[in-house]
Amino acid sequence: MGRLGISLYPEHSTFEKDKAYLDLAHKYGYTRVFTSLLQINGDQEAVVANFKKIVQYAKSLDFKVMVDMNPSLFKQLGVTYDDLSFFDDLGAWGLRLDEGFTGMEEARMTRNPYGIKIEVNMSNGTRYLENILSFAPDKQNLLGCHNFYPQEYTGLGEEFFTKCSELFRQHNINTAAFVSSKVAGFGPWPIQDGLPTIEDDRHLPIATQVQHLLLTGLIDDVLIGNAYASEEELRAASETFFGRYPVLHADFVDDLTTNEKLVALGKPHLYRGDASDYLLRDTMPRVWYKDKEIPAHHAKADFKRGDIIVVNDDYSRYKGELQIALKAFPNDGRRNVVGHLTDDDLFLLDYIKPWSTFELK
Repeated sequence: MGRLGISLYPEHSTFEKDKAYLDLAHKYGYTRVFTSLLQINGDQEAVVANFKKIVQYAKSLDFKVMVDMNPSLFKQLGVTYDDLSFFDDLGAWGLRLDEGFTGMEEARMTRNPYGIKIEVNMSNGTRYLENILSFAPDKQNLLGCHNFYPQEYTGLGEEFFTKCSELFRQHNINTAAFVSSKVAGFGPWPIQDGLPTIEDDRHLPIATQVQHLLLTGLIDDVLIGNAYASEEELRAASETFFGRYPVLHADFVDDLTTNEKLVALGKPHLYRGDASDYLLRDTMPRVWYKDKEIPAHHAKADFKRGDIIVVNDDYSRYKGELQIALKAFPNDGRRNVVGHLTDDDLFLLDYIKPWSTFELK
């Protein structure tokens, strides 16, 4: 199973604040930390000592700490690609390479004696991965992670994200990507536009962002890019990430009946396999609730994509069936509109496939 993670930026915070954030994330099942050591200004020993303190505390809570690095920092620290003992002493689980090397260095680093993971950039769309693989790395220690994008409108498009991710999937390499908190105040740079991987996720609720990445089937680990996410966001992301089934959020009518609530929210839904262009259908509720009355109401307006529908008593054989409109069609009165997918989650309908199970909330 994949890991859920947070990000820390010790140079912009304090040990006490980072410690409290780690404690809170640990409570909700988070097990990864992304942190940055891209530049050391001032007293190098003091900076490294402070950095090590928070890394060691995270490690004590069983977090896997990934440290972002670039070639110039290797030189500044006096670290060579054949000796990663500095990072072992630091307590790092792995190194994320902010900039690419030649491929040979990445492969050599995966064969370190400490088992330190080497995580490479997935957001390039080149033959970078194939180049690394040509130097025979230890694939158990090779991971991939997408970039995050602080500047609005610069995040990855869906097609490019998919293309890059599939390269890593083909080689069974662990993948990661970032989602963004709406309340977090900072990242590695003083920009407040969020830190997602996919641009269209930038302003969505965090649970929807997490669900999106999971439904692509291309991402193992999900990381919150900016700090600090609220406890509500940490909980929502955790519930989504560790949930048994994908969740679609919907707004329901105020006068939803008890029986309609049973149909829509009582159990997870199975998307019937013989798919229609017009309707996603779950036919099991009409079996479970066949003796329940479902009078016609909210059955006049024509259907639009994202409408949550319960078939009413006037369509006797199909009474109680749960449906979601996939595109517009007329309403003849035999189906009740009981709600609508939220605007934020509507696009997730494209990812729910026939024979898959999901929940409505």
